[in-house]
Formats: sequence, C-alpha cells, structure tokens
Amino acid sequence: MPPEQLWHRIMEVFSRAAAPQVTLIELVTVLILATALSIPRATWKYFGLLATATHELGHAFAAVSSGQRLGGIKLRLDHSGTTTSYSRGRLAAVWSGFWGYPVPAMTGAALVISGFGGWGPAALAIGTLILGASLLFIRNIAGVLITLAAVAAGVLLVMFVPQAFTGHVAIGLGMAFLVAAVRDLAKLANVHLRRRDRLASSDAYILYRATSVPSGIWIALFVAVVAGCWFVAWQPISTILAASA
Repeated sequence: MPPEQLWHRIMEVFSRAAAPQVTLIELVTVLILATALSIPRATWKYFGLLATATHELGHAFAAVSSGQRLGGIKLRLDHSGTTTSYSRGRLAAVWSGFWGYPVPAMTGAALVISGFGGWGPAALAIGTLILGASLLFIRNIAGVLITLAAVAAGVLLVMFVPQAFTGHVAIGLGMAFLVAAVRDLAKLANVHLRRRDRLASSDAYILYRATSVPSGIWIALFVAVVAGCWFVAWQPISTILAASA
C-alpha cells in the first residue's frame, strides 16, 4: 500500500463512518455468533485468550491510574493471567484488584455503542493500539504470542476490511465480550461454590484477604458492573427490536 493511500486509510479509520444498518435477522445472527465464540470449548479455547488479555489489562490500567508501578503482565494458554504491580497503599491495590472481571464487559459495551454509532473502525483501531502498547509489559512468551496474534488480527481488520463491514464486526465482537464476561463470572462463582481449592487464584478472594469484605460482596459488585454494561449495550439493540415488533 503506497504511503499516501496508507495515510488516507489511517485518517479514514479514525473518522466517523456511516452507522451500520442492522436488521433483526442480523442482530439475532450476531447474538448467536457471540454466544458461539464465548460458550463452546472449541471456540472459547481461542477467544478466551483475548478475554483474559482484556481482564489483565483492566488490572494494569487500574494500577497505573492509581499511581502504582506496573511490573508486568503474564498471559497463559490455559486462560489464566497475572498482573504484577507495586503499591504502598492498600486502597490502590484494592482498586487495581477490582477492575479485572468488569473490564471485558466494559470493552464489549464500548464496542457495541461505537459500532452502532459509526465509530466501530475507530474503536477497533484504538483497541489494537492498546494491545500493541501492552507488549511493553508482557513478561512471558505465551503472552507475547497471544498479544501479537490479536494485534495482527486487529491490523488486518482495520486496514483492509471495508468500513461498512467493520462496524458490524465491532458490534459482534462487543457482544462476544459481554457474553464472555458473564461466562467468567459464572466460572468465578463456581470456584467459590464448588472448587474452593482454587480460591487463591480468585480476584474476589484476594480482595477479601486485603479488605476483610466477604468475597460474595465483591462478586456482587462485579455482577453489578457487568449488568450495567449489558444495560448500556442493550439500548441500541432494544431500538431495533422495538422497530421490528
């Protein structure tokens, strides 16, 4: 791609595109595909890696926003991850510890709203840039490979897929993140109810150890934020459903 064409494409990506015309049939299809990405083990094996990366980036951004020093991020192929940060204050540590589970849902809601509003290409481009920047903090080979694969997919999508289609992709990807957030919360609840031998890896349990606030309260707060994200994302969807009634 010539430099002039490349620059034009970049400027086009960060400009508002025409809002995608989403039909009821497409909406149902998007919901089915989003569920197909996040529920079956065969697809979750891959999409879950992106959800985990987003989870850990939530911890990382929260740590930086509260003045902590970010030590690094590790992502593993079993969908686990670790974000290391250093803080002298308990409140800052609690702040960064909270924003793991809610951030995939927040990302999903942002993508859905951006997609319906004509900002889908820009939202995907920004997400790709964030993933690219996170490579500076990845501290293991698996994490680098996962992040590079996500960045490569994002670049190909943003640079070579027509904007008219990218908005639809943003909506579908956003819904997949929202479904993934619910799946992860269900997994977290299962750890506390049935797999208590894995409590040490639970954000809710770690927050309990740091604050003495019961894990159930933290899980309820996670659920509240994720539900709020679903509510926000559902607004443009409900408009389509109402128009089709």
